[in-house]
Amino acid sequence: MILKAKERGDARQLAGYLLAMRENEHVELHEVRGFASDDLRGAFHEADAIASGTRCKNHLFSMSLNPPARARVGVEAFEQAIGKIEDKLGLTNQPRAIVFHEKDGRRHAHAVWSRIDPQRMRAINLAHYKIKLRDVSRKLYLEHGWTMPPGLQDRSLRDPLNFKREEWQQAKRADRDPREIKAAVQQCWERSDNRASFERALKERGFWLARGDRRGFVAVDYCGEVYSLSRYAGVKTKDIEARLGDRERISSVDEIKATIASDMTQKLAGFIEQAERNAKQRFAVLAFRKTEMIARQQEERRKLRDAHEKRRHAEAIHRSRRLPRGLSGIWYRLTGRYSKVKARNEHEALEAHYRDRAEKDELIFRQLEERKALQQYIKAQREMAHEALIRLREDIANYRQLELYDCYDRLEGRRDNDDEGKRRKRDQSLRRRRGFEP
Repeated sequence: MILKAKERGDARQLAGYLLAMRENEHVELHEVRGFASDDLRGAFHEADAIASGTRCKNHLFSMSLNPPARARVGVEAFEQAIGKIEDKLGLTNQPRAIVFHEKDGRRHAHAVWSRIDPQRMRAINLAHYKIKLRDVSRKLYLEHGWTMPPGLQDRSLRDPLNFKREEWQQAKRADRDPREIKAAVQQCWERSDNRASFERALKERGFWLARGDRRGFVAVDYCGEVYSLSRYAGVKTKDIEARLGDRERISSVDEIKATIASDMTQKLAGFIEQAERNAKQRFAVLAFRKTEMIARQQEERRKLRDAHEKRRHAEAIHRSRRLPRGLSGIWYRLTGRYSKVKARNEHEALEAHYRDRAEKDELIFRQLEERKALQQYIKAQREMAHEALIRLREDIANYRQLELYDCYDRLEGRRDNDDEGKRRKRDQSLRRRRGFEP
């Protein structure tokens, strides 16, 4: 189901909206939990009162749960979904209210939580809640077998030749849920009415149509995994043959894998060029930052040196005035006061020297720490760029290995003699060595 949520305040207005009948045919207050009051307005008034003891303005977390139009979703399913949301966001045992709305033959639910923890009198931080709710929503669609909206579908399940480099890296990290793969293949089948449209739909989702050894028609993903159409599309073999026609006119799995390897090699080569350009641009910016930092630090040292010189000159004049000239100076020498003042001046001059040197050292130490931090960042960027290039080159090597592996099998005739189980086991072993499987 679609989950929409936001943090908000103004509990009085929200209570009025949730209980309003003007836009809804039926309104049911299903549950009020964790409040002293058992009606919605009183409960939200309590939430406002508790939040007044904090500095939190958006002390409520309001969310709507909208199942698919044709789905029959009972109260228990709504409650289970709300429980999963609580666990995901850390709202378990927080005061909440649930309201059901019905309109135009559809039913949806509103759940509202108080974000204030009454024990600590602090608001619960709901960091990245939209991403977490999207994950929960996707799992609900898969569990109930509903057709998933395009915005919720796994981004790794689309044509990898249209990936950007960041999307390619994300797709490789993603754990592909077999249920979502099955839903994707079924949607491709439902959207098509002939072989050409089915192939286009599969290609958009990152699959290629191929002729299997014993399974008739299969789909091959960009990792080289083979999926039976009859099993994943949930369609009988005779219906597949009726729509797709003669299987001999479709490329074999080996030919498709060779095509994938060639196309992906070119795509990854483009990623390498992009990564090198991006790294060059980043290092140019870092070189500018380094040059700017050095110039700024030199200017800071020059200003400190000038300030020291100015202060040293002023202090020298001040000390010199302690030693009178003329008859007073002769008298100072005769009474011995001259030597005492001179010793005092020399002591203060030495202390001033140590003080200036300590200030200079402090400035240098601070600048060294600043420069060290920048150098560590530069080093981390170099390692990151180097690692990204290594992984992309490994991906290219893996696809070339896949192509050579299939060509070798065709030359040796091993595919024709091996049964399906041995072939699948060998493919999984190869993908594991390539890093596509744990």
